Amino acid sequence: MSYTAWIERGQRLLGMSGEEFRVRLRQQIVARADLWRYRWGRSFSANGRTLGNVPEPHFFFSVESVPLLCSLLRDHLPGEVEELLTRAGRICEHRFDLLGYEGLDYGAEIDWHWDRVHARRAPRKPWFRIRYLDFNEVGDSKITWELNRHQHLVTLAKAHRLSGQAKFAIELFRQWEHWHQNNPYPIGINWASSLEVAFRSLSWIWVYFLLAGSEAMPAGFRSEWLKALGISAHHIDHHLSTYFSPNTHLLGEGVALFFIGTLCPELRLASRWRQRGWDIIQEEAKRQVRSDGLHFEQSAYYHVYALDFFLHAALLARANAIPVSTDFDKTLERMLGVICLLGSGGPVARFGDDDGGRVFDGARNRVEHMLDPLASGAVLFGRGDFKWVAGGLREETIWLLGKQGVVEFERIPAMKPAFESVVLEASGLYVIDRDEDNQQLVIDAGPQGVQTAGHGHADALSVVLNGNGRAILIDPGTFEYVGETSERNRFRGTPAHNTLTVDGLPQAEPKGPFGWERLPRVSPECWINGRRFDLFVGSHDGYARLAEPVIHRRWVFSLKSEFWLVRDVALGAGNHRVDLHWHLSPTMSLGRTLTNLFSDSENQIELFVMATGESDLEAEVLVEQWSSAYGRKAPCQVVRCGGRAELPVEFVTLFGKSRGAATDGGRLSKIQNLQDAQSVSGFCYETKEAEHSIFFGEGAAWTCAGWRSDAQLLYRRAHPNGSDQVLICSNFTFVEHQGAMVMYSRHPVLRSEIFRDNGHTEVICPDPDVTLDRDQVDVLFGAMRVDNNPQKKGTS
Repeated sequence: MSYTAWIERGQRLLGMSGEEFRVRLRQQIVARADLWRYRWGRSFSANGRTLGNVPEPHFFFSVESVPLLCSLLRDHLPGEVEELLTRAGRICEHRFDLLGYEGLDYGAEIDWHWDRVHARRAPRKPWFRIRYLDFNEVGDSKITWELNRHQHLVTLAKAHRLSGQAKFAIELFRQWEHWHQNNPYPIGINWASSLEVAFRSLSWIWVYFLLAGSEAMPAGFRSEWLKALGISAHHIDHHLSTYFSPNTHLLGEGVALFFIGTLCPELRLASRWRQRGWDIIQEEAKRQVRSDGLHFEQSAYYHVYALDFFLHAALLARANAIPVSTDFDKTLERMLGVICLLGSGGPVARFGDDDGGRVFDGARNRVEHMLDPLASGAVLFGRGDFKWVAGGLREETIWLLGKQGVVEFERIPAMKPAFESVVLEASGLYVIDRDEDNQQLVIDAGPQGVQTAGHGHADALSVVLNGNGRAILIDPGTFEYVGETSERNRFRGTPAHNTLTVDGLPQAEPKGPFGWERLPRVSPECWINGRRFDLFVGSHDGYARLAEPVIHRRWVFSLKSEFWLVRDVALGAGNHRVDLHWHLSPTMSLGRTLTNLFSDSENQIELFVMATGESDLEAEVLVEQWSSAYGRKAPCQVVRCGGRAELPVEFVTLFGKSRGAATDGGRLSKIQNLQDAQSVSGFCYETKEAEHSIFFGEGAAWTCAGWRSDAQLLYRRAHPNGSDQVLICSNFTFVEHQGAMVMYSRHPVLRSEIFRDNGHTEVICPDPDVTLDRDQVDVLFGAMRVDNNPQKKGTS
């Protein structure tokens, strides 16, 4: 070990609490004691069975019900059954789909220590001496571990029960024996992570209960199975990730202990493992899930990952008459609610790392599979909105909830969720929905993650946009955890997200593959959910670390059923390289100009990007990469606008409905006659239907284009025929037009909305102290109306 490494280890030791030091020391002692037992040929049978009567455990389904469940699968999901049998056939040929990699050929004899993608083999030495994050030593350990989770053995077991073909069971038990011959405890990389041992244990449990009572089960297998699970539980119990990865690692380990302790009561320490596992699950539900229901890793994929663990544990507890608290149920429902919300407009809005693994079936690891838990959730909580967003029954629901679950799922009426803009305040996610177009924009204004944000990305104030069930603006995904450092940092770095970069730097500084330094502080400053509009304003200080500090402030103004306007301002001094990135879904295509962006006839929008500053900033279309699943990457188009400029610099991007060819589309321009250029910024968006004027104030009184106000935002819609006119103001004390006072207050007013359509005026202003001159409103709307009787006034 190098001198620097010794220094770093010493610093870590000094930073430990007394309890952490004792736990880690005890783990090291147990690891070396287990190695001694192995080298001296001592059996691990001390983990074997206890004597006497034991309670009958209950899995999700009984042995007798497996044929019925297979029949339900064939009836309700014939396509998935066919796909499963095809995949099982490839497994028999030792061709595996692992993470985002497909058809990996492991040859006639499987090498369980091999990263097939990078052709690197992990050394066969004691697990605690293997540097499993060292790419040069082991390759990508996630690929090796994904195979050794043995979820493919579950696929073989299901394939045997669904088809009756003996070859699937024969291959399953051949691999079982081969694996145990080549992975004696505690040797090799497949014991190096307690979470991986936990995953493998859960797979073995599923295999047993799928095949129990069938002719395919070898004589004496239960004894082998119990011994293998006893060794696994021993390892997990003594090497919990209490201080190493106290996140989904610890949660998954607790779930495995709970399953082994509950379903293997003959084992001597079963009651201890069951209680300890259940205690971990209960505690982590409180610690890892924020009050709004989102998992604290600030990653959509890890949220679903954790939800799977909690869901399976709760159902097993119920099956075995173990009380599940009301608080735990509420946590489950809130977590399901987050997925329902983020998936209601299309693919679940991804942010943070995409781990690539799943609890029930590792092959269901694409973004479209993230809605799977909602089908079971619909049954558990009687939620029609969960059913509507899930879109249909899932294989997992049939196995977990049986025939009664299928009957209940079909009974529940699907209910389209109320498309309302909401905020997950604890997590900092702002969701702006447009029901008419079934479109949804999600703003990430929360923390980068917990602790050092190991699975969070440098994506403060980034947005994701879906429409009509399809992605429009995308998150880049993850691609890989190890390998070339540049790849890991590129996919999780700021330029790969739909936000602003300064001097080409990320908002935080990478610290290894699972950490960051100098995490930005994100400050949501304004959130208004109005009748006709939504407004978000937020900022972060990720670039305040520069010699000439820069603050990024983002505004998102949504005129419901019309457009989104995103305003980005880089505040500070000096000359900087400032760039704004918009990552387009690969299904999207872009015209010759930065307008008329579309994916298909159902999802047409216009895209306008404009920048203003002391220097000319240019827009261009680049071809970058994104990752739809771990280990997979593909090209996508990126609209980049930027260049070097003296600060402050302002960008305005507008996403509006497409109106056909570019010549027939709208036009976005900056309002030039600004008398208070330092206090206000104004833009005009013109279409055939209306003229939209948007002014952004900076906290002081401003004058522009006939308006005088101190409003943070003032929006005016004028329609050529005088119908459907709108005036929206936020954070103001007064508004004047052409020298006449329209409304005022003695204190700041959060919002006011005035609409006129067909001669009828409606005023929405929650603040009762606002004084509104309705005559001036009539003059305002009437003066800008173009019709045959401009003197006629509408009624209030």
